[in-house]
Amino acid sequence: MEDENNQVDMEKLELAPMRSRIKAFIIDDILITLVVAIMFWEQINSSGGDLITVLNILNTNLVPIIVLKFTYQGFFIWYYSATLGKMAAKIKVVDYDNFGRVSPLNSIIRSFGRIISEMFFYVGFIVAYLNDGRQTFHDKIGRTLVINA
Repeated sequence: MEDENNQVDMEKLELAPMRSRIKAFIIDDILITLVVAIMFWEQINSSGGDLITVLNILNTNLVPIIVLKFTYQGFFIWYYSATLGKMAAKIKVVDYDNFGRVSPLNSIIRSFGRIISEMFFYVGFIVAYLNDGRQTFHDKIGRTLVINA
């Protein structure tokens, strides 16, 4: 349970299992994909379903898509300590040092690191399997931990 400083009950502190993190990732990716499809529906629909044309549309709009992902991750981690996917998976992100709410700056850094992790074949996510805190690249640079909610 959290107190008024948004601190986590230390007795219940438990790192989120990888299965929950993967579930949250999939849910978040589906949500972002749906938003992107809605944003560019006119262009995608007029392409006639040609995959190459759809990929060109996405490449042309890469910057707005990255901004959407960055904003989604950054805002939800800072404001709610979890994205919609993490909420569904019953996990949340906390500050590494005090196990409290993630600061706006660390949320921005983490969100940026997540974009980098995705851009380089998701290698940043594999890092979580190589350390005791199950921290991904973006968790490490954002100084965060993912725990059970």
